[in-house]
Amino acid sequence: MMKKIAIIKLSAMGDIIHSMVALQFIKKEYPSLQIDWFVEDSFCGILENNPDISNIIKLNLKSIKKDKKEIFNQIKLLIKFKKNNYDLVLDAQGLIKSAIVTRLLGKQRAGFNKNSIREKFASYFYTKKVDIPYDGNAILRNCKILSEPLNFSISEDDILNKEPFLFYKDEDEIIYEYLKKDKKNVLLVVGASWDSKMYSKEKFAKIVSSLDENFLITWGNEKEKQIAQFISKNSKAMILPKLDLNSLKAVVSKVDLLIGNDTGPTHMAWALNTPSITLFGNTPAYRNTYATSINRTIKSASIVNPFKLDRTDFSIQDIDENEIIEMAKELLYV
Repeated sequence: MMKKIAIIKLSAMGDIIHSMVALQFIKKEYPSLQIDWFVEDSFCGILENNPDISNIIKLNLKSIKKDKKEIFNQIKLLIKFKKNNYDLVLDAQGLIKSAIVTRLLGKQRAGFNKNSIREKFASYFYTKKVDIPYDGNAILRNCKILSEPLNFSISEDDILNKEPFLFYKDEDEIIYEYLKKDKKNVLLVVGASWDSKMYSKEKFAKIVSSLDENFLITWGNEKEKQIAQFISKNSKAMILPKLDLNSLKAVVSKVDLLIGNDTGPTHMAWALNTPSITLFGNTPAYRNTYATSINRTIKSASIVNPFKLDRTDFSIQDIDENEIIEMAKELLYV
């Protein structure tokens, strides 16, 4: 009987969230199982305070790009944790670097087969391989890779009826100064990893002006802060201070609606069962979210090839703000 497993999901925030949903079902199947999660240091905050994770092990593989000698420190760290004698190491990332981490940690290793990932060579590092189409829904892919090697399955109904699975503790109390009790609280996520994944700041401002509610804007870097300042200057939206992941999770859990681009903080809403509208242009809505009655998507008219995303496709800008406004009204007032 398995006693200890390791999950390898290094980055990024949205991808980690899509994997985390499986934890509650793993623990339901194996209540006493020790689950250790290996993650890039910069994303560990999204995992913190989750009662289903026994240990969060922080790696810094990205540092190797700046200093090649750092690879020895990372290997030394992994060899240390190999002594944990994991019964199974699960690679939910499917990259060569995550496959190498998996190989260094244990003898029994599970991951995607070569037809299920972009970096096909990674599949040669696994002793057990899972077949699921690369262009399939990301949440279903992650649930399968984290359940099938453990000899059980997670159904679509299970996912629809999931419990919230992001947790926070000792959040920054300043966030409660921005939340109002006499109005609906709506959070805007205006940033994304690419400019072409970001919705129009002018249209965001129009959305704010069309609804008499309490709009808040979260941001993570200077570019996003400038966008937030534009929206605030042209509407009644308030800009939140820069928040750590713990406090951001708290805000997302407290608002009545989140509207945002296809990016990590937006996916927090789905994880916390908070109503949301996720906007898609050059990324596939059917793949990157799990739509529910309260978690909706709006996709531009462009056709997306999930095997080759087009960073020059700015079609998200073409989404009619009135479509977003009407959907927001449905979620806020029905």
